[in-house]
Parts: sequence; C-alpha cells; structure tokens
Amino acid sequence: MYHQYYGLKEAPFSIAVNPRYLFMSPRHRDALAHLLYGVGAGGGFILLTGEVGTGKTTINRCLLEQLPDDTDIAIILNPALDSLELLASVCDELGIDYAGEASSLKTLTDKLHAFLLANHARGRKTVLLIDEAQHLNFDVLEQIRLLTNLETNHEKLLQIVLIGQPELASLLQRPELRQLNQRITARYNLEPLNLEETRAYIRHRLQVAGLTADRELFPPAAVRDIHRLTRGIPRLINVLCDRALLGAYGQNKGRVERSMVATAAREVMGEEGVQRPPSRLGWALAVVVLLGLAGTAWWWLGQPRGWQRQLPAQVAVEAPAVVTTPPAQQPEPEPEPESEPEAGQQAWNMTSAAAGQLLWRLQAPAAVAPPEPCPAQPMHGLGCYREQVQTWDALLAYDRPLVLELITPERFRAAAVLLGLSGQQARLATADGGVVEVSLRELAGLWQGDFYLLWQVPDGYRAPLALGDRGPAVAAVARLFAALDNQPRALAESQFNRALQSRVELFQRAHQLEADGVVGVRTLLKLNEQLGIDPSRAQSEELL
Repeated sequence: MYHQYYGLKEAPFSIAVNPRYLFMSPRHRDALAHLLYGVGAGGGFILLTGEVGTGKTTINRCLLEQLPDDTDIAIILNPALDSLELLASVCDELGIDYAGEASSLKTLTDKLHAFLLANHARGRKTVLLIDEAQHLNFDVLEQIRLLTNLETNHEKLLQIVLIGQPELASLLQRPELRQLNQRITARYNLEPLNLEETRAYIRHRLQVAGLTADRELFPPAAVRDIHRLTRGIPRLINVLCDRALLGAYGQNKGRVERSMVATAAREVMGEEGVQRPPSRLGWALAVVVLLGLAGTAWWWLGQPRGWQRQLPAQVAVEAPAVVTTPPAQQPEPEPEPESEPEAGQQAWNMTSAAAGQLLWRLQAPAAVAPPEPCPAQPMHGLGCYREQVQTWDALLAYDRPLVLELITPERFRAAAVLLGLSGQQARLATADGGVVEVSLRELAGLWQGDFYLLWQVPDGYRAPLALGDRGPAVAAVARLFAALDNQPRALAESQFNRALQSRVELFQRAHQLEADGVVGVRTLLKLNEQLGIDPSRAQSEELL
C-alpha cells in the first residue's frame, strides 16, 4: 500500500524476522559477544534475557550463523515439556535413534551421553538452545542441569543456551535452583534501544526498503514520541511506525506528524499503552503550585528564628537555600589581539627526524627514539604503521598523534606532527612543545597524503592472524578481546579458533572495517583505541 507512495520497494516495518533488515545496535553486539564467549568457554550455561520484542530472536540467528562448522545444535522452541519429552526432543534434534527401546529418563540420558562422547572424539561440539525458557518448570530445569554433568576430565560435553524474558533470571535466583545458577558462565540482559538507537533503527529499515538518503519520513519530534511510546522495543517500533506511515499515506502527507503517531499509538496499543504528555492545563496547575511553595518558603525565611523554633517538631521544615542572582556586570573588554609571532616561533614545519623524535616522545616518553623515525621492526613494544590516504576525512579514523610527511615549495622533505582536526583547521605540535592551529588549505599545498603513526604491538605479533594460526600473538589478541568484553577467560589460547574469528568479524563490522575475520594492523589499531592502550590525540596534547 503506502510503500509505493513513498518510493519504497517494500513495507519496511514488517514484524517478520528478515535478515536483510538486521540492525545490530551496540547492545545487540555486546549480547552476541557474550554468547560467543559462552559457547567458546567449553561448558556450562549461557543466559540471554530481554523483554518481549527487544531482539532476542535476532541475536539467536546471528549466533547460529556464527557457530563453527564443527558444531551440532539442538533447538527447542516449545519448552512446555516434561523432563522425558525434553530429552526425547533433544535426541530427535541431534538425530539420536532410540526407537524400539523403552523410553525412560535413563535410556535417553545414556543415548545422549554416548552421542556426546562420540562427538567429542570426532572433535565436534554440541550445543542445546532452549527458547522461551521462562516457561520451564522446576523439574525440567533440574533435568537440564543434570545434563551438564556429562563431561570428560577436561571439559563439559554439552553447552546449553537458555533464552527467555527477564523473569527467567528471577526464576534462577530461587534457592532450589542455585546449583544451576552457579553454572552460568555468561549472561546478558538485552535492554531496549535508547533514543539515538531508535532513530538509527528507523532510518536503517527505511533505507533497506529503498528510501533515498535525501528524504525524511519521520522528523525528530515524531521519533522522540515513538521512542517514548514504545520504550525503545524494536517490535513495538515496527508496529507503531507501520501504522503511522499508513495514517500519513491516508492523509496524503509527505512525512509522519506527531498527531499521526499519537493516533497510531491509540490504534495499536490502546489507551492504556499511550502515555499522554501533561496538558497545558496540567502544566499551568504545576506552575501555580510551585509558585505557591516558593512564596511560602520566602515568607518562612522572613520570620524571626525564635518563632520558627516554637513550632512543633512535626511541622518544622528545613529552610531551602536561597539562590541569589548577582548584579549585572559590565562586559569585560575584548583582549587586544596578540602580535604575530616572529618567524620560527611556531616551528610546526620540522625536519623528518625532528618530527619522528617528537612522536616517539609523545608515545613513549621513557624510551630512546630510534635513528630511523619509522623502523621496520617494533622497538620498545611500538610498531610503526605507514599509509597513504587521499582526504583529510580518512585521517579522522586514527584517533592518535601521527606524522604528516610534507614536501616544501622548494621540494625539500619536511614533516608535521598532527594532533587533531577541527573544521578547516589542523592542530599541530611545535618543536618547542606547544600546539598551534594551521589551516588545512595551507597544509594541503605541502601534504601528498603520506603519514605514519606508532602503536602498541601485541606480544609476538609480526603478521596478520587468521583462522588456524598458532602462537603467543594469538593468545595476546584473544586476551585483548577478553579485556574489551570484560570477560575473565579468553576465547582462544594458542590457536586462532572459530570462536575468536567470529568475535573479530563482529568487532570489524561494528567499526566499519572489512569483516574478514583476519586480525591485521587496522583491526589492532581500532582495538587498541577502544581499550585506551595507545594515547589519543587529546592525551597527547596534555603531554605537550
């Protein structure tokens, strides 16, 4: 209907789960990272909770897509089962044949144990995923806990993922379920979207459906109302936006107005679901009450202190502090402009050696700068990364000091230490430890796009790391990702496994890098930036 009217290829706000419309907010990426860590930990339970419609199914699908190929998975979508039916369903999902034998908990458990041992011997993992787990009764949860007793001397044979609404977490807090609760190795509660994420979510779905970048169907005021009414729950956002667009189409409007959002909310959520903002009369009454309270406080403060002490204790109140407004002051005269510095005072245009030494001083104050400013091999734990870009915008991706390699009008080599960009100005370090601003126009005549920077190299890192690689560098990178995710255990030890590859791809997509799962310098630079390992431009200015 309306999608053709607005130039869309299809309806953008269907509540069906469509991979093309996948929107991973930062909290969705965090949730997926926790699940990947849990699966990679090798045993126990993983818990994902969230309100209805927050995107748990989206996370589930992403998890299934990123599980390694050597993983067998059993998915239970209907948890309204007793213990025997649950075990039978698990066996059916994994293709375990138990026909012709009397079905009992012992028979099914023995069959499952034999399958898990055989799978482990083949180097395969087994994962059980139970959706809507808040509906599981106590006996079934206890039976699920007993399944984690199936183990070798080194690891659990079955990884169990429980997914449900927030009451699942409350259920697991019960004393009789404390043994299960203690076996949860990773847990995450998926919160609704905030206002900015809601705005990005709506824009994302419209663009996937074909809306051009120059059109706006939901103005900021309408988005704020949508976020307030839906509380940031994606499923409710879809329903409300769909109905609001239908209303705008019915009125031949080019975009959704706030009144249309309110009408749509009453239609799809009912009067109870619509939180009306205070009316003008309500605001007026509130102002009158506040003025009355302020007048009472003013009168109270004007009474003699002895009279205040004579009041009964139950009516004595603490006098509020009075904020006095200072008298208007005459504006201070504008400072006289400083005289232009003499030539050489702002020595931002340096020799290559001087710029390199200054960069090393900013990055490693205690280290002695090497003779070559950008050495081929790491020194003092720092590596040099050299690149060429075409635009100033490309430099914004590097939030750290770097050296611009320049060529003077006389065709001599020179260099400048760039600390940051602000509008049409560049902040440059000077040879005497100061900071000056130079126009990009002036720099553009000297800079051909070449630059280099220093960065903290992980232990043992010498070349890009990919699936199957081994060594201390793999362990160091895995520890960095564990620190980023606040996880006590890394996804890999000495071998680059599927779990680490999936985490790397997730990180790369989140930061607009090529999601190839390979840990190269660009990925490590962004990882160091997120961990605060390398000094940022702002920190470098403080050092100066």
